[in-house]
Amino acid sequence: MGTEGLRWETLEALKNSPKGKLKYSPDWIEKGEDILAGCKEVTSLSPISGAILKRLSPRHLLKNCSLGSPIRDTSLATSEDVPVSSSVPISPHHILTSPISQSTSLPPATTDNDDMVNEDKLENLHSMVDLSPVPSSTPPPTISLHSPRATRMAGCICICEETHRAKAKAELSLRQELQDRLVATVASRELEQLKRFEEFMELKQRQEYQTMRDMMEKETQESLGRQEKLKEEHRHRMKILNLRLREAEQQRLREAELEKQRLVEGRERLRALNAIQEEVLQLNQLLEPSSATQTGLTLDHTSYITRGNQLCSQVSEVVRTTAEGQFPSVEDMTVAERALQEMRSLLRAMQEEMAQAQERKKKEQEEEEERKKQADLKALQEEQKKNAALSAKEKARKQGLQTRAEDSTLKWYKELQDVASQCAQAFEDLNNPKDMQTKKLKMELQKAATIPVSQISSISGSQLKEIFDKIDKLLSGRQIVSGGKSVSTSQHPHGLEFVSYKLAEKFVKQGEEEVASHHEAAFPIAVVASGVWELHPKVGDLILAHLHKKCPYAVPHYPPMKDGTTMEEYQKILGYRVDDSGVEGQDSFLKRMSGMIRLYAAIIQLRWPHSNKQVPDPHGLNHGWRWLAQMLNMEPLADVTATLLFDFLEVCGNALLKQYQAQFWKLMLLIRDEYFPRIEAVTSTGQMGSVTRLKQFLENALRNKQIDPPKGQLMSAFWRS
Repeated sequence: MGTEGLRWETLEALKNSPKGKLKYSPDWIEKGEDILAGCKEVTSLSPISGAILKRLSPRHLLKNCSLGSPIRDTSLATSEDVPVSSSVPISPHHILTSPISQSTSLPPATTDNDDMVNEDKLENLHSMVDLSPVPSSTPPPTISLHSPRATRMAGCICICEETHRAKAKAELSLRQELQDRLVATVASRELEQLKRFEEFMELKQRQEYQTMRDMMEKETQESLGRQEKLKEEHRHRMKILNLRLREAEQQRLREAELEKQRLVEGRERLRALNAIQEEVLQLNQLLEPSSATQTGLTLDHTSYITRGNQLCSQVSEVVRTTAEGQFPSVEDMTVAERALQEMRSLLRAMQEEMAQAQERKKKEQEEEEERKKQADLKALQEEQKKNAALSAKEKARKQGLQTRAEDSTLKWYKELQDVASQCAQAFEDLNNPKDMQTKKLKMELQKAATIPVSQISSISGSQLKEIFDKIDKLLSGRQIVSGGKSVSTSQHPHGLEFVSYKLAEKFVKQGEEEVASHHEAAFPIAVVASGVWELHPKVGDLILAHLHKKCPYAVPHYPPMKDGTTMEEYQKILGYRVDDSGVEGQDSFLKRMSGMIRLYAAIIQLRWPHSNKQVPDPHGLNHGWRWLAQMLNMEPLADVTATLLFDFLEVCGNALLKQYQAQFWKLMLLIRDEYFPRIEAVTSTGQMGSVTRLKQFLENALRNKQIDPPKGQLMSAFWRS
């Protein structure tokens, strides 16, 4: 144990000495240098020797090696065997520095943890050093063993190398096998992962394909649904279109039938109109005075001839409208038939008058002698009648009938005229504008005031209320739309006076024209005027002022003729229209006066239904009673008094009867018994039409003890329409 320990100490010392380290260059073979050139210069042990000696077991070496036998290292031999002399001493240094014939790499040991660093160094060194034999130009030195100990040491080293080489090979093969197995395992795992990835991608592709197919199927179903819906809508629309086409066709057929019927009726009416015109012309020829002159009669047929010519002109006017390619309407036929009936009545009346004249002439011829005998008696009777008429006139004067209105009435009349004059003077600058803007504003205000009044009709209560609201807004200073433009009385300082004046003037003009032609139009115009009068009293005063100016009999007032006044001016004061062609006819004058009196009679008995009933009526029935009483207190005028009394009582008689009851009947008796004879006394033979109408009205009212409501009166159902 002592020698072995010493040996190992020696080897350890050699390993740690600088001489024990050999230099190795991998470029020796390429450079042609001798491998053992370094051994000749400096001899040293490799660090591998220490690691090998550590792993060598002395007991194992002793069993395998004999101390006396020579050891031949095959790794130290070249291609030729080199004899080893036992007489040459060898040291471990010489053995370790010998060339190695085979290239081996020693794997690191796995049993001893303390030698891990040396094993790593050994492995690195073997991996760097090429252990294959390299031919050298110089033969290796001859190694001789001088002692069994050295030989045993060399053998131990060789055995250790072989063992480590075999162990390294085994470990290398094991390592390669493990590496191959690891590579195979990794490859198998990667292959499995690749398969899973391919399966996953295939699954995902199938899912996407399935999703796309489901989406396409869903879109297909939705498209089919939309197509079905469109087809259903198309069928429904076609059905509706067919129904509409069928209805349109039926409507067209009905219209065609109606048009055909209208044409047939129009042709029939046209033929009837031509026949009526022919008959009217023939009847008019019979009115000529030739037939009267043949019999020797000297009758005045001027009124018949004038009226006949008027009727002919009226029928010709209807025919003239149809000459433009239009068929006469039912209204035209009514007018023509009425003219024909009146023409027949005229001819009948004239014939009756001629027959009576002939009879009178015959009787005169037969009783000429008797007439001569009774001439004195008749002259006496005529003188008595004249005396009776004069006495009646004197008696009427004694009874206090007036020829002029009362002072209070005239004062009221003058006050109203002053109000109208002051209002007209207030908007003088607006009535005579100096610039275009004021002129334009004047036209817009005038249209806004007059157009709504022109639109008043008895079509419906809602339309009448809209017109009233529009007028009320205009008079209240608010904005209204007229002719597509916004207008207000506040746009001019005197806009309200101008609108009030024009509005009152338009109301009276409607009575003068519209009511004169259509008596039933008085009630819708009057109810709107009454409502405006209640909310805006100034407009009511202006309405009365205009009415009194155009129709002084509405006061009632008979203006006297003053000195220096021409006849034309006086006729204007009396209400006649005077122009270049002269003074208007009596019929036209009475027609206009009748329209205005009817409007006034309608105003005093009507109130706006949507007004405040607690407020008293601004111009009620008491004014109607006052007018009627004052009219009866004045001397009657020929043709005027009878006409105005009849129109007033026909419109307002029923309302006065309900209001005054027995007092009204007393007034009616007074008119029939006392006032009506006065009217007959001042009325000539050609002016008896209005007197006859008044007489019939009085007799019917007193006989039936009632007065019928006027035609065209607005009932409660009208305001719900």
